[in-house]
Amino acid sequence: QVQLVESGGGLVQAGGSLRLSCAASGRTFSTYAMGWFRQAPGKEREFVAAISRRSTNTYYADSVKGRFTISRDNAKNTVWLQMNSLKPEDTAVYYCAAHPTPYYSTYTRDRDYDYWGQGTQVTVSS
Repeated sequence: QVQLVESGGGLVQAGGSLRLSCAASGRTFSTYAMGWFRQAPGKEREFVAAISRRSTNTYYADSVKGRFTISRDNAKNTVWLQMNSLKPEDTAVYYCAAHPTPYYSTYTRDRDYDYWGQGTQVTVSS
């Protein structure tokens, strides 16, 4: 089992940047594929970005491609989401998620993920 704690959210103006962090407990972090999701008020949770166990593969939602970058450091048990050129429509609670897998794949469906953090609020003002 793994516990996930997100940090780095906040209030930023449109065009600005934020870097979200997700710290994982345990000694088997490298066996988890990781993902970031977000949920805006009144909307369903949506996929943002995913990274495979050893960073060989990444995948992004079209809405963030070219602006967001997901990365991880297995030695630090941490995954990051670098968010640049932020837009008001990026405002949401951002969640990281973990999926234990023996494969070097990325996963984009929230039902694929077994463990979730508590979320961190990102607010982008216009």
